[in-house]
Amino acid sequence: MAAAVVSGSPPNVPASGPQRTVPAGEVLDLDGLPDVEFGDTEDELARRGVLGTDVGGCGRTLTGHSTTSPVFIDDRLVLLWLDDSTRTTEGIGVGSPVQQVRTRYPELTPLRAPQGTYRLDGLLARDGELAYLFLHDGRTVRKIIAGYADWARRLFAEGDGPC
Repeated sequence: MAAAVVSGSPPNVPASGPQRTVPAGEVLDLDGLPDVEFGDTEDELARRGVLGTDVGGCGRTLTGHSTTSPVFIDDRLVLLWLDDSTRTTEGIGVGSPVQQVRTRYPELTPLRAPQGTYRLDGLLARDGELAYLFLHDGRTVRKIIAGYADWARRLFAEGDGPC
C-alpha cells in the first residue's frame, strides 16, 4: 500500500458488499469521514457496518466509500487514501494547484521524493497529531492521504507500509 501511495497509484482494492456512490465533492476533515474517524478499530467499524467483510487487494474497504482506502495499524485506522472526488474542508482535492495548497495551508512541511525514483513530492499540512499529505508533481495535487501525521510522514519517508 505505501509503495502505491508514494508512487501516486492507488491500491487495487476491490469493492465488497453493497456500495453507495460517494457524491462528488464529499468533504473530509481531520477527524475523518462522517461515519469513520481516525483511531476507530476495525471491529468498531465492522460492527457499525462501515467496514466491508471481504478482504481483497491490500485490505478491507469502507462501505459507502469504496474508492477511499483505509490503512490500519495494530487494528486502528491511521490513514485514509482519498478518492479523487473528496475534498478537504479547505476545498483542496486532486487537481488543485500546489499554489492553492500553499495559500490554504500556510504552515506546510515540504517533503522531497528521493532522486531517481518515480515517487511524487509531498506537502504535509499538520494540525496537532493529524495531517493531510498532498502528493504533487510540482504543479498540481495528484493524491491526498489524511490521518495521523507520524504515520503519513513515515509512509512517505519509508515507502512501505502494512501491505
